[in-house]
Amino acid sequence: MNAKVRNKEQQTSEPTKELTGSGMLLEALAHEGVEVIFGYPGGAILPTYDEIYKMGVRHILARHEQGAIHAAEGYARVSGKPGVCIVTSGPGATNVITGIADAMIDSLPLVVITGQVATTVIGTDAFQEADILGITMPITKHNYQVRSVEELPRIVKEAFHIATTGRPGPVVIDLPKDISLETGMFSYDKEVDLPGYQPTVVPNKLQIRKVVEAVTEAKKPVILAGAGVLHARASEELAKYVEQQQIPLVNTLLGLGGFPGEHELHLGMGGMHGTYSANMALHDSDLLISIGARFDDRLTGNLAHFSPYAKVVHIDIDPAEIGKNVKTEIPVVGDAKKALEMLIAENGQPGDNAAWRAELKAMKTEYPLWYQEDGETIKPQHLIKMIYEETKGEAIVTTDVGQHQMWSAQFYKFNKPHRWVTSGGLGTMGFGFPAAIGAQFAEPETPVVAVIGDAGFQMTAQELSILQELNLPVKIVIVNNASLGMVRQWQQLFHGERYSNSLFPIQPNFVKLADAYDIKGMKVEKLSEVRSALKEMLAHPGPVLMDFRVAKEENVYPMIAPGKGHHQMEGIKP
Repeated sequence: MNAKVRNKEQQTSEPTKELTGSGMLLEALAHEGVEVIFGYPGGAILPTYDEIYKMGVRHILARHEQGAIHAAEGYARVSGKPGVCIVTSGPGATNVITGIADAMIDSLPLVVITGQVATTVIGTDAFQEADILGITMPITKHNYQVRSVEELPRIVKEAFHIATTGRPGPVVIDLPKDISLETGMFSYDKEVDLPGYQPTVVPNKLQIRKVVEAVTEAKKPVILAGAGVLHARASEELAKYVEQQQIPLVNTLLGLGGFPGEHELHLGMGGMHGTYSANMALHDSDLLISIGARFDDRLTGNLAHFSPYAKVVHIDIDPAEIGKNVKTEIPVVGDAKKALEMLIAENGQPGDNAAWRAELKAMKTEYPLWYQEDGETIKPQHLIKMIYEETKGEAIVTTDVGQHQMWSAQFYKFNKPHRWVTSGGLGTMGFGFPAAIGAQFAEPETPVVAVIGDAGFQMTAQELSILQELNLPVKIVIVNNASLGMVRQWQQLFHGERYSNSLFPIQPNFVKLADAYDIKGMKVEKLSEVRSALKEMLAHPGPVLMDFRVAKEENVYPMIAPGKGHHQMEGIKP
């Protein structure tokens, strides 16, 4: 918020002053250092938008509220700062529900401000009224409805504190219109007093020593590193610990980038479409050290077969996750960065795992990720590999959910943290493109490539208007297989090739769509044209939309079928 951002000393020394509720909200956002807001105006939130106009706050007008909140998610994922989204009541609020749920399950810090009808008519089915507190209660870390103007500054302060501490997550502030117009005395406290909310940050030292002893005794240790490493900004500590103890590492889908993808001890992504070496390491290990991962079903496969020989260490900021899905012998509650710092400081004696490392290295060589070329047909795996090569691994890559997501996770090697932006737990189509917009605002100087499916792109394609308006240099790569790719794959493998409503016999002309928004568009259908097209895309200073027509019936492999374990992967070789 430019000049309106204040340091801590200014925050605490400024005298109280009289402001409207909307003025208090914007002043509080300035105190929190908010740089950009994503949103969409409407009746109940108009007083707040009037203040946005008066104060000159940087606001990005999405063309749909879902686009606004996914952009806020992308901003939060890359910057580590809370994404801020402002929408109106009723349909404005309900249109951000998907994004709130997405942020909740993927632990993204958001502060979502929703307009609400006046307190005098709440509960009367007033125009554009919705019970946003009731609707969002299961999918927020916390939510508020402001009932008096005096409490608004405290609520904003608490909302940012809750969203960004402990396990990050979304917080909703529901602001009735009459409260936003009332006046009161504004002051902003430095400290937050929430006796019932005290996340454990520093782990118990005795538990850390148990981990050290377990590592010394282990012959086949493996680290499972999840998004908690990234949220804690602990990538350097993780790399130092891995080097110190020489422990092979597997990433979860959301943990990619938390450890260099080209490191010799990196085994790749684990889970349903993980690498052979990663999944076999999880299955055969005698010590599994999970750091900031929640053992979701796409990672574990059939729990009856999950890491059957391993003693499990689970390091997590959220105690509710420990023991929830997988029996844990050594629980460690705390921040991943603090835990890794304490483990490094202990400098324990590494176990004798040289034979294990050699075994896994041989697996990586014998069972690499693969695909088969087919003349001039563009194989999606090869497309992702070439994007990686042409960007030199430096781009921020965003995706929706589905086949293109898995191929991106497999074939783009993330050597730096906070370069991978995807919808994990909720699996939200329409996420990737607006998330790329938010990511570009988070890092304006870094190339951002939205790798998305032809189906998911059409869910939020209207956000092309933002690229047109601001000349935002987001590069859109449509992996176009004329289908709901992952749905089609499952119908092929598990539903007798009955392709019920998953194929698109007719598609829009995406190049003409780009042209309608004055954006450079290209269609590429031959493998020999891919590399030059990518070079042209990346060299262009503004936004570009690329429609790559890829093999329509390509499947994602390896794959762990439903009900199977890591040792029962299919498609590990051509």
